[in-house]
Parts: sequence; C-alpha cells; structure tokens
Amino acid sequence: MSSPERAHSAAAVPLPPPRPRITEHAIPGFLMCVPLSLQAERPADARMHRLAPGRRRISLPRALGQFRELYAFLAAHSLVYLLPTRPGLHEQTYVASLGAVLAHLPEPTLVVSSFRSEPRRGEREAGIAFFEALGVRFEPAPAFFEGEADLKPLGGNVYVGAEGLRTSESALRWLERGFDMELIRFPMRNELFHHLDCALFPLTREEVLICTAVADPGALRAIERHASVIDVSLSDAASGITSCVRIGRFVLCASSIDELDADDEAYPLERSKIMALDEICAKRGLTPVFFDLSEFSKSGARLSSLILHLNHANF
Repeated sequence: MSSPERAHSAAAVPLPPPRPRITEHAIPGFLMCVPLSLQAERPADARMHRLAPGRRRISLPRALGQFRELYAFLAAHSLVYLLPTRPGLHEQTYVASLGAVLAHLPEPTLVVSSFRSEPRRGEREAGIAFFEALGVRFEPAPAFFEGEADLKPLGGNVYVGAEGLRTSESALRWLERGFDMELIRFPMRNELFHHLDCALFPLTREEVLICTAVADPGALRAIERHASVIDVSLSDAASGITSCVRIGRFVLCASSIDELDADDEAYPLERSKIMALDEICAKRGLTPVFFDLSEFSKSGARLSSLILHLNHANF
C-alpha cells in the first residue's frame, strides 16, 4: 500500500469521541434550563404563601424574555449548556438545586441532588439522563440534598453546607465521607431563607457575603477561619443580595426596580440592595449587573436559582 493510501485508510477509521470532563478550564461553564414548564400556582415555600394566588400567576412569554436576557449575557462570557425541559416539571428551570460540582477533587465530580420537595423529584431523573448523555462524571446523592443552592465552596476542600430545611445532616455526612471534604454546617431555620444562597454568597476567594442575622454563631466563627465575612442586612438578603452569580469582574443579581413606582413598598428595598451591592463591588473592582427576573420571583426564586456551575473558573 502506498503512503497516500495508508494515510487515507487511517483517516477513515473513526476515533471515539473524547469523554467530557468537568474541569477548571479558563472558560467558565454553566447549566441553565429554559422555563417552558414554569408555573407557580401551588406554593412551594413561605415566600410564595405570602403572595395571593393571582400574584403567583406567571406570564410565560415575559418569563422567557427575562430568561433570554440573562442567558445572553452569561453566554457572551462563558459556555452555557441548556438542560432539556420536561413537561410537568414546573420548577426545573431552577437548576441550582439540581446538583453541585466538587471542584477540589483530582477529577471534579458533579453530585446530583435528591429533592426533599416531592413535586421536584422528577428533576433528578431528568438531570441524570442529561449528565449521562453528556458523559460527565457524577454521583447521585442520598436523601436529602439540594445542590449548590445549599452548598458553597470556600476554597480547597472547604465548603459551607446548609442543614435543616432542604438538605439533611445525613447527606452532609455522606459528602464528607465520600469526597474528602471539610464541611461547615449552616443551620437553616427561617422558612423565608430556605436555601443557603438566600443568606450566603462567596464573592471572592477570600471574602463571603453573609446575612449574619440568620447565621448560627458557631457557623460564623468556623467560616471566619477561612474567609472574611461581609455582613449584609436582613432586608438586603431578603431582596436577593446574596442570590448572585459572579463571572469574572461581573456580579449578576436580580432587581425589578425599573418596573416599580417610587411609592411602591418594594422600591426602597430594591434601592437599598442595589446601593449596598454597588458599594461592595466598587471597593473590589467588580461590576454589578442587574436583571429583571420579576416573573421568577413569583415562585420565590432569585437569580442564582437559575444557574448551575459546571466548573468554578468564573472567579
């Protein structure tokens, strides 16, 4: 066989596709899910119970428009995968509860959630099917664990994990035993702060925003051994100042202030949150970017609920 023939023969042999890996590449990777099945008629948490049924009714076209704005910004600065939407999974778009990447391991691993909320349990099956098709390394968690919404990295193998409302102590012990983690428990007792991201946000590798008013003193002391705590007020936390996602120098946060009148009772709360985050970011050379996600707030969600980190290169 001549040399050109050998080259042609070799080129014709298909090579197996490379196995995707969750790694700390320079390009941040995220997962989102288009809210095609989004509904909020049935209250799922204390915030939703506070809204009259008519105010929980979501405009799907409006929600899709708000989602597209957030997706477009994120996709311009990162690689964003879209999880296929399954009919009947009304909260599937809130992918932060679907899992959490443990980036301290030699091969970062995605831990898939086990939902306490019965209506959300189908999201686990949908997530596993997607991750199997993608070929990423993952481990299903035992009951109950609700993903990066309840688990935040502080650096190295140190994480803060919510305990009580959505994530169980037994799941936290399973994480510690199986993945060589140092896990600081953050007890959750306030139904208005149902996930950890309602009260805590790692802003940099050295600093973390915490609503200390809802934090256990022992947890605070443990966190302070690994990072500096930036205290945020109870009202700012309730408005979503810790429910953020950082990508490079940008800190993404939700705010509906542009559609509020100055005499609306929510206006001073939104204004306070924006001013506080502006000040925090300015001191650190960061830029806050605000998105109107008012349709998603009807189901008690904030910006961080819509995004799952597939790596931690966003810092």
